[in-house]
Amino acid sequence: LALRDPMAAYMAEVRRHPLLTREEELELALRWFEDDDQAAARKLVTSNLRLVVKIANEYRRGYQNLLDLVQEGNVGLIKAVQKFDPHRGVKLSTYAGWWIRAYVLKHILNNWRMVKIGTTQNQRKLFFNLRKQREALIKAGIDPTAENIAKELDVSTEEVVEMQKRMAAPDASLDAPLGSDDDDSGRTRMDMLEDDAGGPEDEISSREFKRLLHDKLRTFGATLEGRELEIFSDRLMSDDPVTLQDLGDRWGVSRERARQIEKRMVLRLRAYLQDELGDAVQIALGQD
Repeated sequence: LALRDPMAAYMAEVRRHPLLTREEELELALRWFEDDDQAAARKLVTSNLRLVVKIANEYRRGYQNLLDLVQEGNVGLIKAVQKFDPHRGVKLSTYAGWWIRAYVLKHILNNWRMVKIGTTQNQRKLFFNLRKQREALIKAGIDPTAENIAKELDVSTEEVVEMQKRMAAPDASLDAPLGSDDDDSGRTRMDMLEDDAGGPEDEISSREFKRLLHDKLRTFGATLEGRELEIFSDRLMSDDPVTLQDLGDRWGVSRERARQIEKRMVLRLRAYLQDELGDAVQIALGQD
């Protein structure tokens, strides 16, 4: 017996599930959202499996095992269906795209040996943006020093230096060419992870995600009171945020005490947003 390509077998299974019309999707989503109809939820998942393959395929040259990425993306899709609110008037595919991408990228970070360098929020930020920020500074005529990069990315200089060392290590050569194929055109692993050239659907998805994020922030803010509410409104959400020292003086406490209160609240906010919107959301502590 000839061995069948696992990915080909999976795609054959995916094609057995037809795409839904907008009306069919809305009907199923309402049945799931309002009546906890498990069969409707399963159909919402299976009808969007092609979307998972499409997103996972964007990263296949950066992480060779496409089926692994698809499986992780499917977990993100299931999470999206569980969280989807059809009353918002947004297509499920638009909403689910963020969850799928977040789970795929998280899998790459956790399992790619040379990418096991992004364990904290700031490390992940640096991993995906370090080279891009360096090039932006060069184009602007600014010396891309660790200090300048740290300032732009709102991280410490030490974290930038450490990430530069890790990414320069032989087994973490993210700038290495992907291969010798003509269609690679000198592209690197980092190119595969940094491709921001999105089309109209990505722009719509981005706008919708920002709207959802704003709604979730407003909902979270309504649960706060006292000092935590002041931190949220005057520091985290303000265009002209106050410093921790300002808050400490206002409350008659030390700057360190104000920082502790902020940290406690931000950890709750981070957990809330990641539960509601997935790992695409990253909330960093404010800095003076």
